[in-house]
Parts: sequence; C-alpha cells; structure tokens
Amino acid sequence: MADAARHIVKTPADAANAGQHDLPGWLVADLRSDHAGEIGAVMIYRGILAVSRNPAVAHFARHHMATEQVHLQRISELLDRRQQTRLLPVWRMMGWMTGALPALFGTNSVYATIDAVETFVDKHYQEQLDRLDPVGRFADIRAVLAECQADEVAHRDEARALSTRRSGPVLWLWGIFVGVGSAAAVWAARRI
Repeated sequence: MADAARHIVKTPADAANAGQHDLPGWLVADLRSDHAGEIGAVMIYRGILAVSRNPAVAHFARHHMATEQVHLQRISELLDRRQQTRLLPVWRMMGWMTGALPALFGTNSVYATIDAVETFVDKHYQEQLDRLDPVGRFADIRAVLAECQADEVAHRDEARALSTRRSGPVLWLWGIFVGVGSAAAVWAARRI
C-alpha cells in the first residue's frame, strides 16, 4: 500500500511532477484518453447549457458538469502536461457540439446523448479496470478510475430515467454515431 500511496498526487507541486511516477506507456495512453474524455464531457455539458432553455435540463447539466470537472482534476493530477493529447482543442470543440446539437432538439435528445456517451465511457473504464490489479502497483490509479466509472454509470442511469419516451430511429442512429465517435476519439487520444 505504501508503494501505491506514492502514486497519489495531492498538491500542485506533485501534479507538476506527476510524470515522474514512471508510468508504463500503456497506462499513460489510457490516462491520456481519460483526460481527453473528461475534457470532452465538461464541454458536452457546456454545450447543453449554451443551448437548452429547459430549467430541468440546465440543472441536470450543471450538476453533472461539476462531477466531470472533479474527474478532470483528478485525472489531470495523474499526468504530466507533456503526456496529454495534443488534440485537446478538437476535443473541446467536439464535446461542445455533442452537447449543443442535441439540446437544439429537446430534452429527450440530451438524455439520449448522455446515455450513449456514458454507456461508452462505462465500457472504456471497465477495460482499464480489468487491466489494473486492485492491490497492485497502480491500485490508487485504479481506485480513481473506479470512482469515475461509478459516477458515469450514475449519469447514464439518471439520463435513462429522465427520458420521457423511447428513442426513435434518429436518436438510435445518433447514439451509434456518438459511440463510434467516442471510440475514434479514444483511439486518437491514446496515440497523439
């Protein structure tokens, strides 16, 4: 446990030295994709808030954006700035669009989008958790990812519960597009 505790980043000075943890390349790639994804998630909610005039949707977006900002902070602390993807400006724009576009079409479109995004994120985090030993060298990182995953599943489940009708073919196709886009974003973030 003492070895795992050395990997926890607690202060800004620790964050500046986060890259000194000698993380293996595969774990840096995973964390890079998580970092990019959390930036995208924050931007999704900003896009929703910029467009939606529904008070319930705005409350939902503000609440979940706050959680995503905590995730972003925690994952940012695990990576050196040089280890982050160079595609962050693209992630910000695409995240914002992923929130704003469905908000133009109403409440159910927003909830269907969050459902699709978080369904993908749940699987993405689970793949990473499966690679990390809960009591091994990176147990502290695994714990952070598990907490993030639990929050994302809660977001997905809340979006599903708030949806007032079944998704039609357009929302179904949009959900597939969001999932494929998310997978492509992970692939790119891991490499660039």
